Amino acid sequence: MKKQFLFVLMGAMVLLLGACGNKETSGEEDKKQLVVGFGVGTYEEQFRNSILPIMEEKGYEVEMKVFSQNMQVNPAMKEGSIDASIFQSTAYMEGINDEIDANMTGIAYVPSAPQGLYSEKHHSIDVVKDGTTVAVPNDPVNQERAISIMEELGWVKVDEDAGITDFNLKSVYPDKYVIDFKVLDPAQILVSLEDVDFGVVNGNYIASAGQKITDAVKIENTPKEHRIIVTVNEEDKDSQWAKDLKSAYESVEFEEYIKSDEMYDGFVLPEAWDQN
Repeated sequence: MKKQFLFVLMGAMVLLLGACGNKETSGEEDKKQLVVGFGVGTYEEQFRNSILPIMEEKGYEVEMKVFSQNMQVNPAMKEGSIDASIFQSTAYMEGINDEIDANMTGIAYVPSAPQGLYSEKHHSIDVVKDGTTVAVPNDPVNQERAISIMEELGWVKVDEDAGITDFNLKSVYPDKYVIDFKVLDPAQILVSLEDVDFGVVNGNYIASAGQKITDAVKIENTPKEHRIIVTVNEEDKDSQWAKDLKSAYESVEFEEYIKSDEMYDGFVLPEAWDQN
């Protein structure tokens, strides 16, 4: 009788432990509280005005965390204090993955603001000459994009083996002109235009300032690796919340919001919307 009771008790404990394990797995799968990180710029506004309501309708409680410097976002992702981020390109993400041994991946493209060459002093690139000052971003990925604009214009030459995530100005040489580069934080270039002849500005700062991307004297042809993505950790990419976040960014509702706001004129739109 005692043995019978012992077997019944052990069986009940196994069932209880199994139920707890299933509940734990189910709880992770059904995660409804998210923290999403942003750098400075328009992507936080896109999320707040359109993506957040969509996610809330699906039952999610989302905390939005805006970082004052882009370099703070990915370490927060690695340590687990945020679940997803919207601020970076594929090329930038891959470089940071290598740099900090992270394991991030992109799950959706975001309406992306192209870089452009802007000036408060000149209305044309015809004034360029030796000694012209041009402000460029200080991080390698955005700096490579900026230099590519000037390479396309024939102002500079770039070494064939110059990288993207490890790009630096040592790979750049004069072509038609000797350009005087001023290296600044990307967020500071727009407010520093009065101090230089031209500046290469990320388009999200232009849009956030209420200006038009189309006012640039030259707009980049944004390659796919430089378009903004929704980023999550690799282990989360197949979770239900990640699928719902991806679905929100590819939805008709978000497409209609972006296309109805002239602030986003000139943005590169996600190809997924072609199927809507």
